[in-house]
Amino acid sequence: MSTFIGNIDAKIDDKGRIFIPATYRRLLPENESKHIVMRRDTDNECLVLYPEHVWNAKVTELKEALDEWNPEDQLLLMQFMSDAQWLDIDSQGRVLLDKRNLQSIGAEKELVFVGMMDRFALWDKKKFSERRLPQADFAARLKNRMLDRQKPTNQ
Repeated sequence: MSTFIGNIDAKIDDKGRIFIPATYRRLLPENESKHIVMRRDTDNECLVLYPEHVWNAKVTELKEALDEWNPEDQLLLMQFMSDAQWLDIDSQGRVLLDKRNLQSIGAEKELVFVGMMDRFALWDKKKFSERRLPQADFAARLKNRMLDRQKPTNQ
């Protein structure tokens, strides 16, 4: 499976359209190249774009984790799903982003697409730059996280 990697600068046009990078569009399965699911990230000021099969897997995972008869779980499901929308990809590879979503991430004219393996995010370029960790912190946190995963659990 190919993965979305790197970061690619982009600009919003006056109508609120943005080109999905060709590198990313080529990674979409042929039968999923006409639309994509976009959702406001739960923790960061960015929009996450999912190929349809990745979105469907995420929804299945969420549905299995939540009890449809529990009112709190229902509310979580409704809010998660209501923050998502289908975006049509036009023949030139653009999607139309509504002002509400752009405002929610503080987007100006300059944005950046950021690969996230099976999906990608769209950030305001300045905000993404501000959120990136200094290299030494990034290296230390990543190393600690990976080492923690390797520690045996006491049973």
